[in-house]
Amino acid sequence: MSLNFSDLTERELLALAISLEEEDERIYDDFAAALHETYPDTAAMFRAMAAEEGGHRHRLLDLYRARFGDHIPLIRRQDVKGFVQRRPVWLSRPLGLDKVRAQAELMEAETKRFYARAAQRSQDAAVRQLLGDLAAEERKHEAAAERLEARISPQALQSEGEAERRLFVLQFVQPGLAGLMDGSVSTLAPLFAAAFATHDTWETFLVGVASAVGAGISMGFAEALSDDGSLTGRGSPWLRGVVSGMMTAVGGLGHALPYLIRDFWTATAVAAGVVLLELAAIAWIRNRYMDTPLLAAAFQVVVGGLLVFAAGVAIGSS
Repeated sequence: MSLNFSDLTERELLALAISLEEEDERIYDDFAAALHETYPDTAAMFRAMAAEEGGHRHRLLDLYRARFGDHIPLIRRQDVKGFVQRRPVWLSRPLGLDKVRAQAELMEAETKRFYARAAQRSQDAAVRQLLGDLAAEERKHEAAAERLEARISPQALQSEGEAERRLFVLQFVQPGLAGLMDGSVSTLAPLFAAAFATHDTWETFLVGVASAVGAGISMGFAEALSDDGSLTGRGSPWLRGVVSGMMTAVGGLGHALPYLIRDFWTATAVAAGVVLLELAAIAWIRNRYMDTPLLAAAFQVVVGGLLVFAAGVAIGSS
């Protein structure tokens, strides 16, 4: 079970901060090692940033020991709701400056926000002061990551924005995309099963609408309850739930609406065409915003969609 940020005690906040600094230090060391041969100056900057993160960790450890003793509970980013799920781009080879800058900005913007929010919640003067100081120092790291912009090609710059914008896109596009994928794929089986079982366009339309609306409500509540957005600026969980739910319903309604056409085979042909357009749109969004290679995204989405479509047709025809 993931913890809510608002429920963490000061002891747990410090333990989480120690874990975050240790993880960031290792990631920056990996950046430096990967960029050493091609970009030695940038590698040196990341080694310096890693050393600073190590210094942050030692300051947090000293304060933790003074307040709570030597035992530090293991609390990691994945144990607390609201953190961005980081893709391990530091394991990629070759590692380009565009990926490094994007990841570094994201890391520093998130860590800065964490320290600022944690400082606001702390009632201990020493803890509050240290967390506030670390938030200010993380702003310097964020600025250093942004200065890498001058080293990146104009083509890469066109597809990137500021760190805060990237967080917004990451956290709002993802719920919408998840909803669109669920609505477009999960509703295929009941829709086409009903179509081939009844050959009645109106009944098929009703099944499609019911599937789309039901899936939209389910996905909306699932997204709203999954994360309170307290750390990453994801915004209101209910707003994200509405976005996810609406996109789920849109994905399901897209191939249900053609069954308002009275002729069964015409409606089915149009619905199949809409399904292909939906799958192509999902593949494009994954390529554009999630850095998934277009062919890989298309293969994953199309194969999954065709399997669900085939299952619906087979069940409805039996």
